Amino acid sequence: MQIVTRIIAMVRARQLQRQFSQIDRTVAAMPAKARARLGVMTLREIGQASKSEFPHLYGTEPGARYLPWGQGTDVGFSRAQSDNPEVALRGISLWLAVAYHETKDSAHASVQPQHRQVLRVLRELRDASGEQVDAVAQWMRSGAAA
Repeated sequence: MQIVTRIIAMVRARQLQRQFSQIDRTVAAMPAKARARLGVMTLREIGQASKSEFPHLYGTEPGARYLPWGQGTDVGFSRAQSDNPEVALRGISLWLAVAYHETKDSAHASVQPQHRQVLRVLRELRDASGEQVDAVAQWMRSGAAA
């Protein structure tokens, strides 16, 4: 059974890596203002996902709870391919949030590099938004975020 689990984890790591490379290229090509917005949206998505019962299944339909992994990254990735910039931003933020939670505490060595890559992008988004992150942090502490 351990072999099957390892194979499933390796397949998932490969899928996340393929999707991540496209997401990373898209984020790198964004103007600074769009990256700042993406950083705020991603922070909000990560927060919403962490409030759910199973954060790694955020964006997955309730009936699909017993799949090996959720559908949030696939939904986010397909939205990220949209020609509409707003839909693409929301898709990228969903993908980053779900990938963050899915890879966060993984015991599988094949998935841990993806978590480090997601953290790198999140750090870049945080740095790109600069002072805007401070405003968001103040807003989050003020109780206005519900």
